[in-house]
Amino acid sequence: MGARRTLALAAGAAAVGAAATRPALDRLAALVEARMNPVTPGPWPAPSERALELHATLRVADLHADSLLFGRDLVRRSPVGHVDIPRMQAGNVALQVFSMPTKTPRHMNYDHNTGDTDEVLALALARRWPPATWRSLTARVLNFAAQAERFAARSGGAFRLIRTRGDLAAYLADRAGDPSLTAGMLSIEGAHALDDDPANVDVVFEAGIRMISPSHFFDTAFGGSAHGMEQGGLTELGREMVRRMEARGMVLDLAHASAATIDDALEVATRPVVASHTGVRGVAHGPRNLTDRQLAGIAATGGLVGIGFWDVASGGKAPEWIARSIAYAVERIGAEHVALGSDWDGAVEVPFDAAHVAVLTDQLLRVGLDEASIRLVMGENALRLLAELLPEG
Repeated sequence: MGARRTLALAAGAAAVGAAATRPALDRLAALVEARMNPVTPGPWPAPSERALELHATLRVADLHADSLLFGRDLVRRSPVGHVDIPRMQAGNVALQVFSMPTKTPRHMNYDHNTGDTDEVLALALARRWPPATWRSLTARVLNFAAQAERFAARSGGAFRLIRTRGDLAAYLADRAGDPSLTAGMLSIEGAHALDDDPANVDVVFEAGIRMISPSHFFDTAFGGSAHGMEQGGLTELGREMVRRMEARGMVLDLAHASAATIDDALEVATRPVVASHTGVRGVAHGPRNLTDRQLAGIAATGGLVGIGFWDVASGGKAPEWIARSIAYAVERIGAEHVALGSDWDGAVEVPFDAAHVAVLTDQLLRVGLDEASIRLVMGENALRLLAELLPEG
């Protein structure tokens, strides 16, 4: 989640005290999400014939979307937000990582936040999540995971959840014969979701989580945030979390991490790491965008940098800015270390949704990337890394 907007918009208006019916809550939630997750009106250049032909041959994979948070039915196409299964199919999105922001601070900003407030609690009450989620962030993870399971079950086989290398290999083999198939993988945005206990790595692993970041918008017991008050490094609990994650075959995500946490994580990690949704300071000097040194450090692990689609990450609101940021990262660390990290449905404004990713394929051609590099960035790098890092099953 990359925005300065807060979930108070969603939660306050839909408070349980209003005793609204589920259809009424859904209508209100749609109105709120339309404001929180807009698509920037173009017009953008229509993709060229060459871009459309290339895009049809891609296996698009994106490292970060917060779609589970808003409670939309992802099996059905929605007029609001950025991602659902029908739009993934329309945009040729083979794999979407669905992340779980379990707690966000009131008055969330890019500079300094404390963890003293909990806007997601109000959303949990409004959406009538199980009572355990009112007290436990780990319970919220389990609630999100169960929601994703229900979407997969209701999709009629069109959408699968990936937990192991075997799952991924079988899915990609089936998708080769039926490109309408889609898949998701689950991640956690901020290790506060572990309720400050590294042993809960095992709990969320069993629920299907395969990626965790030490922090989100505030410092945690595991590591500092780029938006926290202290912005310190990886703590002892954080180091234990990394050890447990690596033993389980989980991916360490450094998005939103403080500079000190990034440095510490690069020192202790023994496997490739990712920054799932970020920008590059060589194009946009955002407070959580990566320096050239940080880009090189992530690449040195064999990892990936996912370029975000919102303006603070990419530098502007037009699709060409995303392409420029991708091209910059490719120039600095090589195409094999760059990926997509949209932050779709993360309370951000983006220039296109999951149904229109061919717009980006076109822009990458326009900035001069060759087709082999585009193929890597648009999805093959992410699929390769997951095939390497996920547990065997």
